[in-house]
Amino acid sequence: MSESTENDRIHTPVLLERCIELLGPALERPGAVFVDATLGMGGHSAGVLERFPGATLVGLDRDPEALAIAGERLARFGDRVHLVHTVYDGVREALDGLGIEEADGVLFDLGVSSLQLDRVERGFSYSKDAPLDMRMDGTSELTAEVILREYPEADLRRIFREYGEEKLAARYAQKIVEAREQAPFVRSGQLVDVITRATPVAVQRQGHPAKRVFQALRIEVNQELAVLQRAIPAAIDTLRVGGRIVVESYQSLEDRIVKRELQTRSVSSAPPGLPVELPEHKPELRLLIRGAELADDDEKAANPRATPVRLRAAERVRRAS
Repeated sequence: MSESTENDRIHTPVLLERCIELLGPALERPGAVFVDATLGMGGHSAGVLERFPGATLVGLDRDPEALAIAGERLARFGDRVHLVHTVYDGVREALDGLGIEEADGVLFDLGVSSLQLDRVERGFSYSKDAPLDMRMDGTSELTAEVILREYPEADLRRIFREYGEEKLAARYAQKIVEAREQAPFVRSGQLVDVITRATPVAVQRQGHPAKRVFQALRIEVNQELAVLQRAIPAAIDTLRVGGRIVVESYQSLEDRIVKRELQTRSVSSAPPGLPVELPEHKPELRLLIRGAELADDDEKAANPRATPVRLRAAERVRRAS
């Protein structure tokens, strides 16, 4: 199997057609700038560049391996492609570096990528034993191993509760601290064993007991929620009037941040009781989807990773004062 075929096989873009449909009206004009803030292996970007031959891509990713694969996959589009190694809250700086003032469309496909999940050695999966890494950018210093070795019990409890929404956060933190006094955590299998032994059988029947802990560690390693809180407003601010933002989230913590920012900017900011709404109080955005859109059964069957997705989208209707 060729490398390109292999890359296509392991990366099926979630809701590709729906994302293209939502972004379409903003990308039809010649010279339109499309920002793929979470480039991954370039599946969404390839679809957009094929559909809109006048569009230019600015692809962002913190993962050098993903950028390399996407660069090969998108090479056929020539100088329409600009790839930038950055975390997605650096969207403004990335555009400035390319001399681009405004974007026409921005896409976020959040969470861990297909590449990261499928590379066992990256340590993102609780189902396979691997080094406790979980870095989306292998050049950064903080790993899951460091967290499990150095974080106090109170901090472990906090991240399991806040980032994993884990009801057994206190128990898991206590057991991890006890276990590391005997031997350091270096492999994901060690962590899974400790969590499994600490989980009541009745709870284990509800799903893999390590799922939420691994999610919490991944979010802490990569500071995903803090970055997202900066990235969504930064991306909106890059949009021209008529530009569109589309966001795919895969868990409630991400979706809550996206929902809050889009909703805040899609309603009037005028104080209650004003007889006339001043222009600077008018909404900046128009929501394109009521609530969050989910994948249908056909999409889930074709691409199981679409099962938890929550899709939101908005159009810029006014420039901020």
